[in-house]
Amino acid sequence: MSATHPYSLFISDLHLCDARPEISRAFLHLLQGEARHAERLYILGDLFEYWAGDDEIDDPHHQTIIQGLRALRDSGTACYFMHGNRDFLIGERFAEASGVTLLNDPVLHTLYGQRVLLSHGDILCTDDVAYQQFRQQVRKPEWQQGFLQQPLASRKTQIEAIRMRSESEKSIKQAAIMDVNDEAVAALFADWDYPELLIHGHTHRPACHTLTLHGHACQRWVLGDWYEQGSYLRLDATGCTSSLL
Repeated sequence: MSATHPYSLFISDLHLCDARPEISRAFLHLLQGEARHAERLYILGDLFEYWAGDDEIDDPHHQTIIQGLRALRDSGTACYFMHGNRDFLIGERFAEASGVTLLNDPVLHTLYGQRVLLSHGDILCTDDVAYQQFRQQVRKPEWQQGFLQQPLASRKTQIEAIRMRSESEKSIKQAAIMDVNDEAVAALFADWDYPELLIHGHTHRPACHTLTLHGHACQRWVLGDWYEQGSYLRLDATGCTSSLL
């Protein structure tokens, strides 16, 4: 490993798609540059704008991303992927092709002497009751099995309709409803015995929140989205730093 001080990188909410080639190029630049010197790269959901099933890996754009991830893994950087609300249908075929390790949400890793709790972040947005009901439905294995049995074109059409409806609903929802719920955050920290760090994405509101919960000093780092430019969080033994590409 060429890094003088071992570190890991965290990203989320890239929303890669054909319509935004500049963001895909930025991601590949990260894979071929800074990430090559990291011990680990964690992708905490919504790598793609949407994912209709692992038969999507045959798409030329997706192949470019998959090959970039595989090359990073082959270079010595461990790659981890956690499902987001846009790409929860990514499965073992994608993982095998790209070389990523799929993670549960949430999951706890110990890195550089710190306990780090990782999540996509949507489980914390409990005020959005309608979304939580939808999330619970589409994460059921029986729902996914039935959906994936449909032709790919049909799946894509349905996903586009859901996305359009979701964007319409966002325009009338209060912003606070789509952010994390403080009680849900506190409960998650408690469930995992108050780790030093919680890192998540989803809300597109990058920030570092310092918390004191029942006498425990905790930090909640929120990752930025890649709609305008790329960003990542770096963690090493000295702590976290956020950077733009």
